[in-house]
Amino acid sequence: MSEVALADTEGEGVDTGRTVRLRVPARPEYIALARLALSGLAELTPLSEEDVADLKLALTEAVSNSVRHAYPGADGFVSVAYELSATALQIEVVDDGEGFDPDVPARLEGDELSEGGLGIAIIRTIADELEITSRPGERGSRLRFVKRLQPAE
Repeated sequence: MSEVALADTEGEGVDTGRTVRLRVPARPEYIALARLALSGLAELTPLSEEDVADLKLALTEAVSNSVRHAYPGADGFVSVAYELSATALQIEVVDDGEGFDPDVPARLEGDELSEGGLGIAIIRTIADELEITSRPGERGSRLRFVKRLQPAE
């Protein structure tokens, strides 16, 4: 199997739903590919350019967390699923790396938040819904966030 897998499944448009799945190596150079897939799918939505830019930032933070923390010293993959319906865009980022405790608050380093804690705070601010499934000492993490779509006026 090649390093990158991309599939478009389910439905013929926004009314019936559309899911795009992307599986990439957990390396920084593949974050741009995840953002490009989001940009293409966002063309089918009524989202503003500002909302799309915010979602790309949230996606970058989510994938970056998997790239930086899930597989220390080892190779692995990050899977991203983009699900578009008539009412929402849902993005799910999954890895099979080291888990973490999502309930532990971000650490302060001096007067600033640590880098990792800031990423989840950014996603929480941008998304209408956020769900994190992970546990320290267990394999794998799943971060799902949703942006509700407003009908075009």
